[in-house]
Amino acid sequence: MKRILFRAFVFVWLLFSAAATQAQGDAFSSVSNALRNSSSRELSQYFGPTVEISIDGDRQSYSATQAEFVMKDFFSKTSPANFEIVHQGASPGGIPYAVGKYRSKAGSYRVFVKMKNTNGALRIDNMEFTKE
Repeated sequence: MKRILFRAFVFVWLLFSAAATQAQGDAFSSVSNALRNSSSRELSQYFGPTVEISIDGDRQSYSATQAEFVMKDFFSKTSPANFEIVHQGASPGGIPYAVGKYRSKAGSYRVFVKMKNTNGALRIDNMEFTKE
């Protein structure tokens, strides 16, 4: 009986893990598309209530609306030639993140995006753009 309960527990745990991984992948895929298309409006759909944005070390916290305007300004100055996610994962505490490469005519940036579960949905909590 204990063996059956253990197997059922493992199965349910694997099922929930797979669903969480799929949701994480979908969220980063949408964020990636928004960055590739330089769409601040599309990107803002994934912002949490407050977003910390760092561009070349200038780190500030913004409301979602303000963050949309910051990204619109960034995209107008450095429109992307390409964006790709190089690595994605989760911290030991389960916080999902992705590292990407943002290429523009002005140069390349390493992009770090950290998401947070807000009201049952993954939302961008932190974005860092570091010129390479």
